[in-house]
Amino acid sequence: MDAGGTGRAGSDRGGTGGVRTALAGLTTRGRSFLAAGIAAAVCAFVLGQSDLLRVGLLLGVLPLVCATVLYRTRYRVAGSRRLSPGRVPAGSEARVHLRVDNVSRLPTGLLMLQDRVPYVLGPRPRFVLDRVEPGGRREVSYRVRSDLRGRYPLGPLQLRLTDPFGMCELTRSFSTHDDLTVIPRVEPLPPVRLSGEAKGYGDGRQRSLALAGEDDVIPRGYRYGDDLRRVHWRSTARYGELMVRREEQPQRARCTVFLDTRGAAFEGAGPDSAFEWAVSGAASVLVHMLEQGYSVRLLTDTGDSVPGEGTDGFAGVSQGSAEAAGLMMDTLAVIGHSDGTGLSRAYDVLRGGNEGLLVAFFGDLDEEQAGVAARMRQRSGGAVAFVLDGETWRREPGDVPGPSDGSGERLRMLREAGWSAVGVPRGTGLEELWRLADRERTGLAAASGGEGAR
Repeated sequence: MDAGGTGRAGSDRGGTGGVRTALAGLTTRGRSFLAAGIAAAVCAFVLGQSDLLRVGLLLGVLPLVCATVLYRTRYRVAGSRRLSPGRVPAGSEARVHLRVDNVSRLPTGLLMLQDRVPYVLGPRPRFVLDRVEPGGRREVSYRVRSDLRGRYPLGPLQLRLTDPFGMCELTRSFSTHDDLTVIPRVEPLPPVRLSGEAKGYGDGRQRSLALAGEDDVIPRGYRYGDDLRRVHWRSTARYGELMVRREEQPQRARCTVFLDTRGAAFEGAGPDSAFEWAVSGAASVLVHMLEQGYSVRLLTDTGDSVPGEGTDGFAGVSQGSAEAAGLMMDTLAVIGHSDGTGLSRAYDVLRGGNEGLLVAFFGDLDEEQAGVAARMRQRSGGAVAFVLDGETWRREPGDVPGPSDGSGERLRMLREAGWSAVGVPRGTGLEELWRLADRERTGLAAASGGEGAR
């Protein structure tokens, strides 16, 4: 991501506004010299000391001359910013590269460079640049890091000009800025068969005959590498170009990742909260299923999906899969709690057609919403639910659940409806739960925790 802008480290206009601007730029040293000069001049006038008057004039005139010269200096400086990378997972660092070019015919004086960054990314970076020759450039860089996902503006870049005596400072700002996107953490997942053998998890595709009869063949133009035995001569004679039979069409397996964003369903805030775990889990599943070749769709409790998705979601293992993953990550980077209290909107979307594999991340479920979640399973080929119950997350890792654990009843309702439902205790990684969900599906819930899918 590049962003640049050109500004002038000075002004060509004088007048009252220019004088005020110049005087407002006086530093503490400059104001002290000016005050001392005025005081010395007054004392010299009262005492009749001409030598003291010369000292007072020198002290008072020096900061004014420095301010005038600095204000009238016609610097033309261009600044640019580059982010590496522009999209970074939460908890990781990104480097920001700044470049300053002197596009004027005069050398610059001492420059102080400052970039404006949100406080969550760290302290505001400041750099001191020595004299920049005409046509020269200077490059500096700094690092930013955030444990909270989001989209953070960087800039505008500010340039402070100062005179050699430190009497005056003037600030010039560039107009451009960049956005750093901090996406959720993504955890790599093992290739288990949560959707069953029928969905072809291995390659994420099914093959189906396009049409059966010779008269029903829909031909297409010949492409380099096509088998010549598939040439359809009748269509070739009709269209005047080589045509081949479209005997098979790939049918891509589908996966919908559902994320519960209801504010009432999650407690707490911050990078270690239940909601952030759910967002990170949804991001991990989205990336994993795209890599497995699925057409993936992200759905929330409001019934909304990622802007730009097709009816079948984003296709994986294609040239646009990286871009699709980026769009989904950008959406999850800024997603927040919704004002909704129910899951009915998402249910209305899901009951419209076969959604293939359904992977859901639920917050707290009361009896009514657990019933709605159970009915979501009806139109999917396979369904996996990760339930982040508030009572479970209030316990510390390693605590033994009490007999009054209310999340067990919700999990039972989901399992009776056909879900592979797994409770999410605090501090547990998604990879372990991903394998547990596979064992839940295959009836191996009592197997060893370290055993993977076979």
